[in-house]
Amino acid sequence: MTHPLLDLPPLSAERFASIEERVARLLGTKQDVVIMQGEALLPLEGAIRGTAGPGTTALNVVTGPYGQTFGDWLRDCGATVHDLAVPFHTAVTAEQVRQAFVEHPEIDFVSLVHAEAATGNTNPVAEIGEVVRERGALFYLDAVASVAAEPVLPDAWGVDLCVIGAQKAMGGPAGVSAVSVSERAWARMAANPRAPRRSYLSLLDWKERWIDGGRTTLLHAPAQLEMLALEACLERIEADGLDAVMARHARAAAATRAGASALGGGLEPYVHEAREAAPVATTLRAPSGVAASDLVARALAAGPALPLAAGGGALAKEMIRVNHYGPDATPDVVRGCLAALGAALAEQGREVDVDGALRAAEEAWR
Repeated sequence: MTHPLLDLPPLSAERFASIEERVARLLGTKQDVVIMQGEALLPLEGAIRGTAGPGTTALNVVTGPYGQTFGDWLRDCGATVHDLAVPFHTAVTAEQVRQAFVEHPEIDFVSLVHAEAATGNTNPVAEIGEVVRERGALFYLDAVASVAAEPVLPDAWGVDLCVIGAQKAMGGPAGVSAVSVSERAWARMAANPRAPRRSYLSLLDWKERWIDGGRTTLLHAPAQLEMLALEACLERIEADGLDAVMARHARAAAATRAGASALGGGLEPYVHEAREAAPVATTLRAPSGVAASDLVARALAAGPALPLAAGGGALAKEMIRVNHYGPDATPDVVRGCLAALGAALAEQGREVDVDGALRAAEEAWR
């Protein structure tokens, strides 16, 4: 008995390369694009370990938990790391990055998260990229949450290593990811004696055995289902139009923020400035005296599955996330989340205006 998900012909090198070309078009890049066979943490770590070592002086921007992780990897590689940490309810500025270079002119590597889905902020990469280019540092960007929710333009912004994943705004699989690599980044890896080789983390293996070989022989058997799912989600984005997909995410964010502000009950946006709020997810601060994790549990118990979550770690006490990305960037999902949160707040004796919240969300969506 045949099965459509099991009895598939092998994925050819030609088709694998064609999917990489589509990712490059999505990013508007002429850099090499490598699709890696794992969740985005694979190229995120591989890119750092390939380019950083004991001679590296890194500026690591921390606007959420992933920035903290990158700092740990950089230190583990032997790099000297200067963390630029800002409160999670805001974004970093280009001027703060510029000042870090003034204080530490030896910086030659900058790591940054574009949109932090975990904290709901987004950083001004274009402006920061100008500063990094002026100083000649290598620019590493985590665009996993931002791609397809807002512009991601590695070439225009001077990004040397731009990592994306398909599982958020792209609406695709979690088990495959990609990275665009500049010539400067390849040169840095080639000169780094600690760069992984003959390793699943190795980007150099892909460069030497796949790209330099004309993309004719794959390193290993590809994750076929994930690759086909990635191809399908790229086809869907191309059919809808990237601008339309990004606009849908922007509307979802605006509607959620407006609805939450009108809901009352002590709920308020976690990211203070709307211009610093990520379109991929809206974070909210729970009312004083109410645990965010308890509020989310009550909201989810009331009805159908909704993309609501409490913050991770210590943020579970105060932060609520509405993850309106991919197929969940719709008016129905926004309305459902607002109604569920309103019901949960009302259960705890908070005065809320659900009808007002839904009207505000609808007006903002328009």
